[in-house]
Amino acid sequence: MAIRCYNEEEAKEHLENWKKEHHQARHLCYAYRFGLDGSVYRANDDGEPSNSAGAPILGQLQSFEITNVLVGVVRYYGGTKLGVGGLINAYRTAAKEALESTKIVTFEVFEHLVISFDYPDMVSVMNCLSKWGLEMDRHRFEESCEIEISLPIKKKAEITSDFKEFETIKILNKGIY
Repeated sequence: MAIRCYNEEEAKEHLENWKKEHHQARHLCYAYRFGLDGSVYRANDDGEPSNSAGAPILGQLQSFEITNVLVGVVRYYGGTKLGVGGLINAYRTAAKEALESTKIVTFEVFEHLVISFDYPDMVSVMNCLSKWGLEMDRHRFEESCEIEISLPIKKKAEITSDFKEFETIKILNKGIY
């Protein structure tokens, strides 16, 4: 099972529901990754030998380079002992198949910036916006000017380096969305 999930509280709710749904299962092993860079993560073996279940599931999340997702694998004991190697393979394969059968949605991440500058830099700033195909979310043009823009986080370094060429410019980060 693979489901979009954004935080640990939400993951706990999904896991509780899955446990109720599969109450006769021996193990519900899982892994999740959250955040833009997947820096919040957890893997759980749920009683299986150490690192034989959660780690292979987490490995698939890393291989697919996805985040904000929870993957759970339910295992009912069928009478055959798989051994640690067999468990690793089984959990890795189940996680891979769950991810392959799920529609993975890609979102572009934007950073919201407020750019302050003096009026004489107006033409240069506007040319820079035009060069990068950026639109103003909000603006105020007076002796001291201010614009708010949203730019793709992947291009932030390139774009902000162009703006930093102007003497009077100040850039304030307002957040990522």
